Order: sequence, then C-alpha cells, then structure tokens
Amino acid sequence: MKVGNCMTRDVKIANPDQPIRDVAQMMSSLDAGVMPVGDNDRLVGMITDRDIVVRGVALGNGPDTKVRDVMSVGEVRYCFDDEDIEHVLANMGDLQVRRLPVLNRDKRLVGIISLGDLAKSGESAEAGEALGSISVPGGQHSQTTH
Repeated sequence: MKVGNCMTRDVKIANPDQPIRDVAQMMSSLDAGVMPVGDNDRLVGMITDRDIVVRGVALGNGPDTKVRDVMSVGEVRYCFDDEDIEHVLANMGDLQVRRLPVLNRDKRLVGIISLGDLAKSGESAEAGEALGSISVPGGQHSQTTH
C-alpha cells in the first residue's frame, strides 16, 4: 500500500510569521504536538510543542514570538505520497519519529502520516515494530537555538 492511501490529507499548517501563541492554541484544539510549517504549500520546517517550550518560553520569549524563531529547520524529515508504507514505517523507526509530513514529487505538502494512520490501514504489526524503535531512548532531539 502507498502512503497516499492512508495519510491524513486535511492537515493544519503553521505559517512562519504566526505567533507561537496561535500555533499552541491550534495544537491544543487538534490534540497534536507537532505541526508542519509551510510557506504557500512548501514545507519549510516543523514546529513541536517542545520547540515552543525549549526555544521559546525557556529562553524568555513571549507568546508573540514568531514560529520561524523557534521552529525546527535544517533536515526536516518527510516522505512521498507514492512510497510504500513498509519503507516509510522502517524509516520512522530508524528516525525515531511518530509522524512525517507527506510531499508529492513536486515537493508540495499534501498530508501527514502518523503511526496511528498506519495502524488503522491494517499495518498494525509494522506500526508496533516502528513504535518499539521510536520509544527507545536516544532519539534525535535538536537542542540548537535560532
């Protein structure tokens, strides 16, 4: 099965110029801890609740701080909508992530895939394996500030 068949298409996207307060409120209403950051329909980064706390609040930045000042940039991990689920699950386990933005081959953001999406698609054993890899201490955590 391909990622495009089970990904979430209706993805809320943060804007780099939005205040982190707005994104935190969006995360709260969505019950999500991560959001893609897009400029038009191009993926430019990711922002997590941890980014808001560690790069924002902990450094004394207020709620009007712009997303671009705290978001994760650099090597933003993603997958393509035409990739096989098994391959993406293996990558998620290796990268120790629970969600990945999904791009089409024109590199336009078209969705997001989570372990939950994959488990619902009938890939629950593989999703459980990936979760086992993800839950191991020592995942990638960027501590750099912008």
